[in-house]
Amino acid sequence: MATSSEDRVCVGAIAGARGLKGEVRIKSFTGDPDDISAYGPVWTEDESRSFKVTVKSRAKGLLIARLDGVNDRTEADALKGTRLYVSRDALPAPEDGVFYHADLVGLTAETETGEALGTVQAIHNFGAGDILEIVGGEENEDMMVPFTEAMVPEVDLEGGCVVIVPPTYIEPDGPEDGPEDDDEDDNRNGKS
Repeated sequence: MATSSEDRVCVGAIAGARGLKGEVRIKSFTGDPDDISAYGPVWTEDESRSFKVTVKSRAKGLLIARLDGVNDRTEADALKGTRLYVSRDALPAPEDGVFYHADLVGLTAETETGEALGTVQAIHNFGAGDILEIVGGEENEDMMVPFTEAMVPEVDLEGGCVVIVPPTYIEPDGPEDGPEDDDEDDNRNGKS
């Protein structure tokens, strides 16, 4: 493969072994999880190994797959945590309004008025949609922003930035200094 990190995209990660004959459990990062095998061989991050992936089934949100050259549980266990990459050229061009996570990481985040907020450090998905992790550096606080059109109205890959509508935080009702009765507060927090 011998490509730079900008020329490849992570399409999955090995979550562990399954069974005794070398099958692995894979967390797929592709739109259709089965497509992890559609782009040719996958490579490890350090490009020391490549595998042809044959998807066998799905279980608990993961793919059950065979990797050519992996023939027993010991070999499969040794691959746990390995991230799998393909060349960007092997992937289809994203549709309008759709972005590869690899293209978003490293973009500058700013408000609609041009105020710098930080840099996109990572994209997470805890089950309710993608969330951008913005690292603010010394000037701004770090933040997590839902990757929705309302919160991220503009993505400018050529300009290297995303426009963020920072979340607003609602202050709790009540006195500024907190509850008047400290004992009552301790009980609500499970202290005795």
